[in-house]
Amino acid sequence: MRAGFLFSEVRIGLRRNLTMTFAVMITVAISLTLLGIGLLANSQVRVMKDYWYDKIEVSVFLCGSLSESASCASGPVTPAQRTSIESDIQALPAVAKVYYESQSQAFVHFQERFKGSAIAQNVTQDQLPESFRVKLKDPTNFAVIQSAFSGRPGVDSVQDQRTILEKFFKLLGVLRDGALAIGLASVLTAALLISNTLRIAAFNRRRETGVMKLVGASSFSIQLPFLLEGVFSAIVGWIVSTGLLSLFKLLIDAKVAPLLSFTQFFKWSDVWVASSLLLLTGFVVSTTASILTLRKYLQV
Repeated sequence: MRAGFLFSEVRIGLRRNLTMTFAVMITVAISLTLLGIGLLANSQVRVMKDYWYDKIEVSVFLCGSLSESASCASGPVTPAQRTSIESDIQALPAVAKVYYESQSQAFVHFQERFKGSAIAQNVTQDQLPESFRVKLKDPTNFAVIQSAFSGRPGVDSVQDQRTILEKFFKLLGVLRDGALAIGLASVLTAALLISNTLRIAAFNRRRETGVMKLVGASSFSIQLPFLLEGVFSAIVGWIVSTGLLSLFKLLIDAKVAPLLSFTQFFKWSDVWVASSLLLLTGFVVSTTASILTLRKYLQV
């Protein structure tokens, strides 16, 4: 089949079903955009995990005058206990860095964090414990610190910031999965619309396809223009969806990132990876829907 004749048939087919073709393009664009947002949400969760997990610290709180744990029964931590605890923490292979925070430093940080609130006015320096802030080489090795220092004389408690972040990331994971589910459902809707559009096109051109069969045209050459119509609609929808995702990234960089400087956001490389996956998805979905539809409704 000559390329000129093939593209002429595709152009004629698209023009005959202009309204349906436009609807398919818009539906594919919206569907791929929703799926792309789900993919970018997945990238965002990954970026935030990498960013925050790298900053996670384990806090080893030392006994103070208000401590009530069994390990603090003998009173506040002594200088000898403090020195011994610090040496033992630094000796652990899993530890990257150790920072000591005195009661005065803890009070300053507390006042900065709760500045302007009533709680900041009701807390005094002696009520806050001194602690060691431990930076681990691998944030998942919290159990090493916990087992070594929980219940040790002079140690009030051992806390891992990761337990707080896990709840937050679990919520983000639910939102991400929801976005992906909506995107996949939309892609399925687009596949059904492509199938319906090709079914109508095959019915409207049944006489032409019958004549082509009579003059010796193969089934593949007859079905190929219809197949390319579906692929063309998917490609146009993909171009639009990529433009929308790029606009979304620009808005994130210009409006959101300056306001939320305490974290990081997905990069342009994540947008291009998502766009590539959307192109593959659009091609596979449109091709599969077209082939199944043509086999059933285009009897040649």
